[in-house]
Amino acid sequence: MNFPTLTIGRFSPKYPIIQGGMAVRVSTAPLAGAVAAAGGIGVIGATGMEEDELRQEIRAARNIAPKGIIGINIMYAAREFANIVRTAIEEKIDIIFTGAGFSRDIFTWGKESDTPIVSIVSSAKVAKLAEKLGAAAVVAEGTEAGGHLGTDRSVKEIFPEIKQAVKIPVIAAGGIVDGKGIAEMIRLGADGVQMATRFVMSVECAVSEAFKKLYLNSTAEDVVKILSPVGLPGRALKNSLVSRIFSGNAPEPQNCVGCLKHCSQSFCIMEALMNSRNGNIKDGLVFCGQNVHRIKDILPVKEIFDRLIKEFRDA
Repeated sequence: MNFPTLTIGRFSPKYPIIQGGMAVRVSTAPLAGAVAAAGGIGVIGATGMEEDELRQEIRAARNIAPKGIIGINIMYAAREFANIVRTAIEEKIDIIFTGAGFSRDIFTWGKESDTPIVSIVSSAKVAKLAEKLGAAAVVAEGTEAGGHLGTDRSVKEIFPEIKQAVKIPVIAAGGIVDGKGIAEMIRLGADGVQMATRFVMSVECAVSEAFKKLYLNSTAEDVVKILSPVGLPGRALKNSLVSRIFSGNAPEPQNCVGCLKHCSQSFCIMEALMNSRNGNIKDGLVFCGQNVHRIKDILPVKEIFDRLIKEFRDA
């Protein structure tokens, strides 16, 4: 079995593998650039970044992979959503991925700048709406994914429904950590796959060693769902903060800057994500995919790609 050709707008990567754009500052220029240089689509997690910071990240990723495909991921729930999208467009970003809510305006901005917009969806209904408004592709994300979740149904359940509902490319996401998983989704008709958790366990990923160590030592029983202040469930690894969230004793936000359009204020998710990213695991939130426990090594991105390609062909 060969890899399918994934075409998003005017872009076609060598391999139909998209590195998920993980906030806050988990997928930055070194990771996105390395993925793009390896032949996939590298994605900067733009949520939580300032405009100038995003400009620098895009330029840095371009320096790493001048001929590669670079995108950003931005949550619609972020208050600075519009400014971040416009900044990325000004920097001539190749592709914009967006989820955690649904924006109609972004498709107009994409058409005006000839920037492909890819919606992350979890139902055929939303996929059809995205296609109608001008999405170049959709990511069908199942409950196996890490971070914020839009469904409690498996990607294997929702993918066929979404694929049948639209004519644009459909990219499968959620729980894919190896070449065997890629092959399984390609057999279901996926035009490509999106993988995030596997790329956290790369040399180029910017998170702390403590963050990666928690991934390495995790078991299936360590993976849980919490209710995020964003208003969506989120998948994370058990730790002290998660225990406090479950007991209703999470620390209240102390210096809220209003980073989200709507926030329950049950705890500060931006602070929690930055804590874990920087190594304060006890007070941090460590988002992960359902199959994180199956990843047992930290490798350079190029070696991850080599392994994925071999596993895919063997499968």
